[in-house]
Amino acid sequence: MPPAIETEDLVRTFRLRRSRQHPSGGPVVALDGVSLEVPRGELFGLLGPNGAGKTTLIKILVTLLLPTSGRAAVEGLDVRTQAQRVRERISMVSGGEHSGYGLLTVREQLWMFSQFYGIPSGEALARIDRLLQVVGLYQERHRKVQQLSTGMRQKMNLVRGLLSDPRVFFLDEPTVGLDVGAARDIRAYIRTWLADRPDRTILLTTHYMSEAEELCDRVAIIHRGKIVACDTPARLKQAASGGSYFLLDTERLDGADFLRRLPGVARVDSVERDGQTELRLRLAEDGAIAGVVAELTRHGRRILRLQKIEPTLEDAFITLVGQRLEEADQEVIGE
Repeated sequence: MPPAIETEDLVRTFRLRRSRQHPSGGPVVALDGVSLEVPRGELFGLLGPNGAGKTTLIKILVTLLLPTSGRAAVEGLDVRTQAQRVRERISMVSGGEHSGYGLLTVREQLWMFSQFYGIPSGEALARIDRLLQVVGLYQERHRKVQQLSTGMRQKMNLVRGLLSDPRVFFLDEPTVGLDVGAARDIRAYIRTWLADRPDRTILLTTHYMSEAEELCDRVAIIHRGKIVACDTPARLKQAASGGSYFLLDTERLDGADFLRRLPGVARVDSVERDGQTELRLRLAEDGAIAGVVAELTRHGRRILRLQKIEPTLEDAFITLVGQRLEEADQEVIGE
């Protein structure tokens, strides 16, 4: 069986018109040699700042854009030459989208979309009601779309995307702009939907670290059109940030060289502050902390604080990209 999604050396460039922001115009590279393979049944995440190329990649995979060069396939079907067959197997929901007609009720709107998919009317209405119950919108089924809150509208969009029971489901920033409760509900249903259908696949784009870490089996970090890393969240955190470390505050030390010589101590950084010493210890294994504590006690230094710090996906992003995701976002805004 071919993978659910496969790209090889994918490139997409755009030619900008001359403007005040871009006085020279010229080409802009949105994707720069992207190669990915996503097996069936995986919830795969693309994590990156605004303008990194996430949405461009999804638009190519759902046949809304043609690549400039390279190859892309969904369910073994080429997005360039077999676009119609690809569309029959996929669905896409974007954050903040306003598709449809505000004067229709929720149920009427979803029924209209079901007819685009060719679903028999009776089957479509039963499926709509079942999905509305699952996402907590059944009581709002006769309410006009224009009266829905942003969170309700996005839940409706999620139902619309699931009506055709897609083989591959593309979610482009699905929780952007939502309140905490609505975002939590949508993430919960995404997990449930895939757990009930282990042969289906989800590709999720996000620039929320917590969302990628909570939902994704694997994450590709994309920056300036390039994939800079791809692995499970746990492995990305461990590999890119160097693993967990310990913070210790002790009574003032006259140098920390004696700790660097201890078995299992990979690195020691120390800072003298307010009559105390703050130690940051990178250990080969957690058990080595016992030797550090014993050695400090032998030197007559009392430990004031001991804390283990686990790396985060943000630590990995900073290591790989060289800046925080929010800083990368601001670069795009400032261009």
